[in-house]
Amino acid sequence: MQQRTLVLFKPDCVQRRLIGTLFARFEQKGLRLVGLKFLRASESLAQQHYAVHKEKKFFPGLVQFLTSGPTVAMVWEGPSVIEYVRNLIGSTDGMKAAIGTIRGDLAVSIQNNLVHASDSPDSAATEIALWFKPEELVDWQPVDRDWLTGA
Repeated sequence: MQQRTLVLFKPDCVQRRLIGTLFARFEQKGLRLVGLKFLRASESLAQQHYAVHKEKKFFPGLVQFLTSGPTVAMVWEGPSVIEYVRNLIGSTDGMKAAIGTIRGDLAVSIQNNLVHASDSPDSAATEIALWFKPEELVDWQPVDRDWLTGA
C-alpha cells in the first residue's frame, strides 16, 4: 500500500550540514520524493505543526527550536512509508535511539534530534497539508519501481 509521510530535516540538521547524509538514507531505500522545500518555519506554522503538544510545558521550546533556522520539508512516498520512516529515523531521544538509525547514529539529544516524521496516516495528512499545497507535490514513477517494490 502506497502512503505519503511528511519528513522535516530540522534546523540542527541544516546547521550541522547533514542534509545530504540524511537524504541519501531515504533515497537508498527506494523511497520516492514527491515534495521538497527549503524554508524557515514561521511561528504560526510551527505552532500548528506542534499543536498536539500545545498544553505541554515543552511546547514553547519546540516552537522556538523549529523557527530558529532553516528547515528542509519533504514528502516521501512508498509502501508502508510511515512505519518504515519512523524505524529509519529511530526513537525521539538521540541518546537512546538504536545505533543504525538516523537519530542513533547522529542525534545528540531529545530536542536536537535532526528529523521529524509523521507518526500515523492521520498526522501525515494533516502535516502534509500544513507544509505543502497540493500542486507542490509531484506524482511520478521511477524506472526502477518494479525492482524496489517487488511488483
